[in-house]
Amino acid sequence: MRPIASLNYKIIFHLLGLLLLVNGGFMLLSALISLLYKDGVVLEMFLAGLTTLLIGGAVMLTTRKHRKEIQKRDGYIIVTFGWVTMALIGTLPYLFTGAIPGFANAFFETMSGYTTTGASILSDIESLPKGVLFWRSITHWIGGMGIIVLAIAILPLLGIGGMQLFTAEAPGPGGDKLHPRITDTAKRLWLIYVSYTVAETILLKVAGMSLFDAMNHSLSTLSTGGFSTKNASVAYWNDKPIIQYIIMVFMFLAGTNFVLSYFAFKRRFSRVLQDDEFKWYAGIVLLFTGIAAVLIYLQADISLSSIAHPMVWGKAESAFRHGLFQVLSIITTTGFISADYTLWTPFLVVFFFGLMFLGGSAGSTAGGVKVVRHLLMIKNGILEFKRTLHPNAILPVRYNNRSVQQPIVYNVLGFFILYMLSFIMGVLVFSWLGLDYKTALGGAASTLGNVGPALGDLGPVNNYGDLPTAAKWWASFLMLIGRLELFTVLILFTPFFWRNR
Repeated sequence: MRPIASLNYKIIFHLLGLLLLVNGGFMLLSALISLLYKDGVVLEMFLAGLTTLLIGGAVMLTTRKHRKEIQKRDGYIIVTFGWVTMALIGTLPYLFTGAIPGFANAFFETMSGYTTTGASILSDIESLPKGVLFWRSITHWIGGMGIIVLAIAILPLLGIGGMQLFTAEAPGPGGDKLHPRITDTAKRLWLIYVSYTVAETILLKVAGMSLFDAMNHSLSTLSTGGFSTKNASVAYWNDKPIIQYIIMVFMFLAGTNFVLSYFAFKRRFSRVLQDDEFKWYAGIVLLFTGIAAVLIYLQADISLSSIAHPMVWGKAESAFRHGLFQVLSIITTTGFISADYTLWTPFLVVFFFGLMFLGGSAGSTAGGVKVVRHLLMIKNGILEFKRTLHPNAILPVRYNNRSVQQPIVYNVLGFFILYMLSFIMGVLVFSWLGLDYKTALGGAASTLGNVGPALGDLGPVNNYGDLPTAAKWWASFLMLIGRLELFTVLILFTPFFWRNR
């Protein structure tokens, strides 16, 4: 019998404790929001934060004498169980305040928050206390850039390297670094992330949102999450198109590789404009927006699909705005809605369903397959035709004017196959649990791609509250593996992961 792989259990638990401390700090911030708005749950929010801090501190103290070394196996375990632990403890504000009844519901909402999925079991969001709403949005913001990346920025204080964690957090292609040291990379990414959040908050406030709504929607937009403070989501502000245009700008930025934002701030615009993935990402958004806007204008009844005030500046502008908003929302997997797109033409319903498999850019906070993977698969597919005619020719896949190593191409193809198998399995399990075929298809695509709104009973104006309990747990699992890009979680289910070579 092969020996079990040696794991650095103390460093694993030590870092999980660190994540809980971060979590507890944000809970106390939410308690402060409760205090400022006098929403009646200050004590409950404070106790949730204090409990989390005590648990995290106790875990860190008992594992303070550890070997300061992280192997690749340790990294995968820390990332996966870090997200699960954060989701488990993140239920405390909901449970302590009674805002969400039942542990399964609270866990679903929390996992949806950290994975930036935006799927909700809540039917009356506006009735929740302000502190709970803020906590709900904060879970998006933490998960958006990745709580693990945040930990990487703190690890130098502990004398621990973090490259293994960054690899597990972002295992796909597009691993450009801003600085040779991964900790400096994490700090720069967080600085950009925070700057965008503050800028959007200010702009939304100036455009007519309350400060509280502006903060929450900024937290959700930059994380490509989709939790709103309104039952109607962003459709609540259909009478103020400028608000929706501001959100669209930041959705686009959030779906773009954050490394390119860094280059833009450094005025290295050529790096941005010459990036293959960015050109495809921008082109896809423009192309699909054009298709959606024309079909909405010619065939869809916006007055039925829009929740409030559908046309302010005319039908043409409204068709363009709703088309662009929904294309961006689904491609970037943000999940905000400006209208119920399932009431548009059948073609557009299928059209938006297909967009759930696209995803934003690598290195962004968006979920999904990612544009760069689609691009590499398309380029490799075209080369297969040439290889058929010229079997002895050396025809490498090129990306950004560089040859892509064959193992990366294999990784992309393997990821896509695994993604589609996970989607099929997701649909089958949902169907087995009693969902109709349209709801099962939409639910699997949406949760795996971290989109939020789906089809059928899980459409844009519905929620996930009526799902059977087992289906909520299954959806939570799909959200987790989708956010961590499959390999990081699923590798833990392989026997060879737990054995030495």
